[in-house]
Amino acid sequence: MQHKIIGTTLPVLEIGLEAGEKVVGVPDQLSWMSGDIVLTTSMGGGGSSGLFGLMSRAVSGGGLFMTEFHAERGPGNVAFAAKLPGNILPTQVSGEGYLVHRHGFICGTPGIEVASAFQQTLGGAVFGGEGFILQKLSGNGTAWIELGGEIVTYDLQPGQFLMVHPGHVGLFEASVAFELTTMRGIKNALFGGDGLFLVKLSGPGKVWLQTLTAPGLAHTISHYLPNRQG
Repeated sequence: MQHKIIGTTLPVLEIGLEAGEKVVGVPDQLSWMSGDIVLTTSMGGGGSSGLFGLMSRAVSGGGLFMTEFHAERGPGNVAFAAKLPGNILPTQVSGEGYLVHRHGFICGTPGIEVASAFQQTLGGAVFGGEGFILQKLSGNGTAWIELGGEIVTYDLQPGQFLMVHPGHVGLFEASVAFELTTMRGIKNALFGGDGLFLVKLSGPGKVWLQTLTAPGLAHTISHYLPNRQG
């Protein structure tokens, strides 16, 4: 199995599969494919072979279905384009694994498991009222993760911590402890008058932050979009 990431601002992940190889991903992430690729979509697992084991993706906002992309008799390619300007990060998963933001997982190789890790309702307009949701990546294999904007990494030592807006939390090692906190007295339209929500990330472990968030982008362009008042 070979992969390459094409482009910069809006990258595309292209994976080349030899006969017998497969990856499993989110159904609506597929952009294009070629060659002898067979798609099998199933509820909960990664196809009939159960590559991803028991999943709780529906709880974490990822939907009930996963699609297996399988090169049966000959080679083929599958491609997944980024939904926002940013980066696609190949991640080797083993040991304790990682936690990733709700829309970060694109696809993975056999042996990767995806499950709900955390879900907390936030007030007002944060994430469009959907709340702060994390998915857990575990098992053994490669997962490809989409992060918005630029990537900023921190290698937290024991006792070190970061206070991060929930939208900028991209990916972090499972060894990093996290806690959702609120800073009262800071109110504006973006936070729905409920205060500023922050995630406390405490070491040890590595953290990947994303500079672009979907709610932030929507808030920026909302003034230029037509509305019912004209």
